[in-house]
Amino acid sequence: MAEIEKTQEEWQDQLTDEQYRVCRCGETEMPFSSEFNEFYGEGTYHCICCDTPLFSTEQQFNAGCGWPSFTAPVSEKSVLLREDTPLEDEIRRIEVVCAACEAHLGHVFIDNPESPSDLRFCINGVAMWLDENC
Repeated sequence: MAEIEKTQEEWQDQLTDEQYRVCRCGETEMPFSSEFNEFYGEGTYHCICCDTPLFSTEQQFNAGCGWPSFTAPVSEKSVLLREDTPLEDEIRRIEVVCAACEAHLGHVFIDNPESPSDLRFCINGVAMWLDENC
């Protein structure tokens, strides 16, 4: 159960239409549309819904997939991983959600040779905001 619970109406009032569709309805933003896709500064990404720290730019890399990619979250406690129910003929995926509010963030794939764990966290940019002061 999420630590932070709001009604759908409260989420709609707080988020932009795209943020709501991605974070609360599980949709995916268009590839290469995020300002964070090729961000190379320093900072910590936070959940757009509840402000939970999620990923550090220290773990960010350019996977060339069109979404901000990371080798690991800031903490194992900041995100939850869930098996994503595949559509017909789709590859099974693992969904990444915020541990505090269960916002859909993206997916994790086991195909990253740059990571000690082979993990590639492929995250929707609209699901996060960047704190460059961290």
